[in-house]
Amino acid sequence: MDAPLLIVGLGNPGPKYANNRHTVGFMVVDALAERWGAPALRDKFQGMFAKASFARREALLLKPMTFMNLSGDSVQRAMRFFKVPLTNVLVIHDEMDLPFGQLRLKLGGGTAGHNGLKSMIQCCGGNDFVRLRFGIDRPRSGRPEGYVLSDFAAVERAELPDVIDRAAVGVEDVLRDGAALAMNRFNRR
Repeated sequence: MDAPLLIVGLGNPGPKYANNRHTVGFMVVDALAERWGAPALRDKFQGMFAKASFARREALLLKPMTFMNLSGDSVQRAMRFFKVPLTNVLVIHDEMDLPFGQLRLKLGGGTAGHNGLKSMIQCCGGNDFVRLRFGIDRPRSGRPEGYVLSDFAAVERAELPDVIDRAAVGVEDVLRDGAALAMNRFNRR
């Protein structure tokens, strides 16, 4: 069996944020846990955590409960405990630079102002992790901070289950085929 993949969904804890654009990473991790029949996520590593498997590969599911700006603290604890190298971390996050519903796998890169990614890079020692960028579009008006902390619009909510399902398939592609092959195939869809 290959080394485990630490799959991190970024978001903010609590019911107030449950349906926010910024919490879409949590939504994808929850979908993966359900798809794979994982045990209930439990409190560990300053987050909610469960072990699962897909395609004969161990998957470590993590939703940091530290709030977005401190996500890297939780991820770094899980990495250290399981001795997971940064290259075996996959982070699912909201992305304003992509239209709603567009998904992209990427290795490395900058933060584009995303505080969760900033925290990851600072706490985990670099940016050599795989990202599943979940497009949420840019706000038409107002501040980006308010936009990401708002709920999806009604038309987006209708499409959200399908987009979350496609994101889960992208994670499964990485587990089954590795990041490079998965990126080539997934990003052309």
